Amino acid sequence: MASASRKTLVGVVGAASAALLLSVVPRFEGVVYQGYRDPVGIPTKCMGDTHDVVVGKRYSEAECRESLETQLIAHAEPVLKCTPTLAGHAYQLAAAVSFAYNIGANAYCGSSTARRFNAGDWRGACRAINESDAGHPQWVTSGGRVLPGLVKRRADERALCERGL
Repeated sequence: MASASRKTLVGVVGAASAALLLSVVPRFEGVVYQGYRDPVGIPTKCMGDTHDVVVGKRYSEAECRESLETQLIAHAEPVLKCTPTLAGHAYQLAAAVSFAYNIGANAYCGSSTARRFNAGDWRGACRAINESDAGHPQWVTSGGRVLPGLVKRRADERALCERGL
């Protein structure tokens, strides 16, 4: 049995954001019960987890669920620290954590999306998930090339972010 002090995703982001994240992130990342290399060669397992991966090793469904929750918490905490205004805003928080899960918490916290949330420009923050100020696609490349999966993911994250605004 887990100790009472163990952090949970629900405890960090709230039930609504947790439910959204546990639904959308596996859809964006895919589910692979084995360590593999992603399209640009990064060792990955389960649902996009790039930590402590052994390429070729098989992972159980339970291990993958636990790794997803652990990594979502590890990304949600810095998102909430650098954009505290997101607390209690389920759709925008879920979109921001999904975005950070993919690009990294440091990249998220330094992004125009984070700056705009903090400035109160919520629509602008959501738009910046996939569109630069000049109207060009952004955050959709990896290894120097546009990945169709990232184009779709960013559009979906932006749509989630814009819900309820």
